[in-house]
Amino acid sequence: MKRRGKTDADLLKYLDLVQLTYLQVREKGLDAIEDWIDVLSGGEKQRIAMARLFYHNPQFAILDECTSAVSVDVEGSMYQYCRAVGITLFTVSHRKSLWTHHDYYLKFDGHGAYEFGPIEGTQEQFGS
Repeated sequence: MKRRGKTDADLLKYLDLVQLTYLQVREKGLDAIEDWIDVLSGGEKQRIAMARLFYHNPQFAILDECTSAVSVDVEGSMYQYCRAVGITLFTVSHRKSLWTHHDYYLKFDGHGAYEFGPIEGTQEQFGS
């Protein structure tokens, strides 16, 4: 079936990229209608949000704590996919594991000042 130019195979690819293909079976197919807030775990909701990002394939995305309930390995594969398809990411996060997927950091001190610079060599400075 086609949905806005995407096929079921495309949708399954995005679910596979976020390791959620089991939802097709668990939730009675791609056309299931559920109250997803009650059905999905926090990590599943975050991974569905990333699958939606892949579906829309924007030029850039601003992600705020989008992987806080996702394992580091799944997080890494999702960020690598974004880079591979050319989605520029601006990430708000406390997870240092995401630094490897970015080139620059912007750190606010909470008093109006900030630091901006390349990530290379700064992880030791911020105590990772």
